[in-house]
Amino acid sequence: MTHAACPTVAAHQGGNTSRYTHVALDRRASFWVSAGVVAHTLWTSAAPAMTYRLYASEWHLTPTTTAEIFAIYPMVVVSVLILFGGLSDQIGRRVTMLLGLGASFFGALALALAHGVSWLFVARAFMGVGVGLTAGPSTAAMVEFNESGAPRRASVVATAAQAAGFAAALIIGGALTQYAPWPLHLVFWLLALLIAALFSVTWFLPLPAERGAARGWTPSLPSVPQSARKAFMVAAVAMITAYTHGVMILSLGGQIAHDLVRSPNTLVNGSILAVFAITSGIVSLLGKSLSTRAAMIAGAAASGAGMGLLAVATALHTMTFFLSATAITGAGYSLLFLSALEVINGATPVERRGGTLSALYLLGYLAVGVLAPILGRVATVHGLGFAVYLGAGVIAALRSATLALALGLRRIAKDERR
Repeated sequence: MTHAACPTVAAHQGGNTSRYTHVALDRRASFWVSAGVVAHTLWTSAAPAMTYRLYASEWHLTPTTTAEIFAIYPMVVVSVLILFGGLSDQIGRRVTMLLGLGASFFGALALALAHGVSWLFVARAFMGVGVGLTAGPSTAAMVEFNESGAPRRASVVATAAQAAGFAAALIIGGALTQYAPWPLHLVFWLLALLIAALFSVTWFLPLPAERGAARGWTPSLPSVPQSARKAFMVAAVAMITAYTHGVMILSLGGQIAHDLVRSPNTLVNGSILAVFAITSGIVSLLGKSLSTRAAMIAGAAASGAGMGLLAVATALHTMTFFLSATAITGAGYSLLFLSALEVINGATPVERRGGTLSALYLLGYLAVGVLAPILGRVATVHGLGFAVYLGAGVIAALRSATLALALGLRRIAKDERR
């Protein structure tokens, strides 16, 4: 930790003045703490993925109810982003992330104590608040704390951090649910403990001088600078395409894996789903040499191929095709997410970055919140296979739109510079 360049706060008591200096982490440590907050967003998102089937069995939940529990999370995230998307641009990244981590902690605690369906809705709502408050600010903080001369480093590490959080939720969650005592609770006690630790270190992030004196806050929709709107359109379609993969993997993927493997072992099923996250993390590191345009085109292509293989795997009940689909879809997600961040970070001024990134996440989570209950209802009425085909078709259409926009990315970049 370092005391350098940290703002001070004066407290007056009678005629005496006491000064308190905020002890802050250095830039490198702050970068990695911010990456930890990014990782927490996907861990909390995927946290109940391996317990949904146990909830359904113990509390007799239908696929529709399970999908609604899944959907309440992105819908709350969207609501928070609408109301508080620009909050970190006004009161600072650190304070906003602390508020979000506090909400995530209470969400994890509610899941750890859950003994009925209503607890799940409350817990997922708190987690939605937490992720809504931290997603944009943590990504923006990584860009601002990046000491490297390579601007892409922040986007690459943010993508890898999301993948790490996702994989940890599935593998650790699967192991604890299968082999540890209290399968519906212990994994969430661990998550609550980790979030509490992350809160503690986030407390020591620097208070930038320009935000040290809070300007106050007024509710406002997250907005995009006029100069960055064309770039935002491209990034938004790529982000929506990437995030809708989460519906297939988290909402329907567990049941698909279970039906194909015919195994009740949650560690086995979680590890199969984690192929998505592991591939995503590896590709984010390997793809750092690609241009933004090439990464987006490759991500769109991989997304289409992955959805095609998923449909084939469902029709033929073939595990090889399912694993291939999961891996290729993970690669597509990684490249789409990475390129979306690259486009936005390159087009948005620092003082508007938090709100613009929040607007980007808003559209991604909104797509998830709309698609998840639709596919859940379709799975209940028409069967899991039809829901998979429908979801794959929607994502294939989105990847086609992404591909078309990516092909025009150079022209858009030239327009933004004029």
